Amino acid sequence: MKTFLLAITLATAAVLTPAGTQAAVGGAADDPQAIVQSVSSRIQEHLQSAGAGQDFKQLSDYVASEIDPYIDFDLVSGLVLGSYWKTATPAERSEFSREFKTLLMRVYARGFAEAKNWSLKFFPSDADPSGQKTLIKTQILQAERKPIAVDYRMLQQRGSWKVYDILIDGVSLVATYRSSFRSEIETNGGSLTGTLDNLRKHNQQSSAAAGN
Repeated sequence: MKTFLLAITLATAAVLTPAGTQAAVGGAADDPQAIVQSVSSRIQEHLQSAGAGQDFKQLSDYVASEIDPYIDFDLVSGLVLGSYWKTATPAERSEFSREFKTLLMRVYARGFAEAKNWSLKFFPSDADPSGQKTLIKTQILQAERKPIAVDYRMLQQRGSWKVYDILIDGVSLVATYRSSFRSEIETNGGSLTGTLDNLRKHNQQSSAAAGN
């Protein structure tokens, strides 16, 4: 269930529609809720296609193509590392962002492979008075399972809306990863070296196990 949630929530958070799909949201490219809903529908359609999820590499590539262009992983990585991002060297920041993105992409793809029929229910959004931030409130619905609240924290950057955090039943994904990485970094005496090594090895092992 955990990997399913991670997959669906950030996959549906690919909040900038690719070229040629803006008509799908009725020209509402400045409406974050409409965009999330459009992308969600597109992902559902792919999952329902014949053979979707049978080839993990193909599924992983699909997830990457949907998500990678629309999330600022440097921003997310900075939020996850918190104060350690500020003291990290440019090389450490670059490597962490790259390896963390690889980790998330595989988690999302694995979640897709396990996903069953699901749908999203939307609730009124909670917009910031500045107009630069908003909270899109939804529920993930699955047959014979309790609805799961999924809220998207979104930020408007240079005219484009992007997700920078997701709350699952009120629990922040950024805060969860931040706590995990902070504990590991503190165990290593405040150095990112051990964490980067562990991330790199984990990704290499996952790649070898998947055969790609």
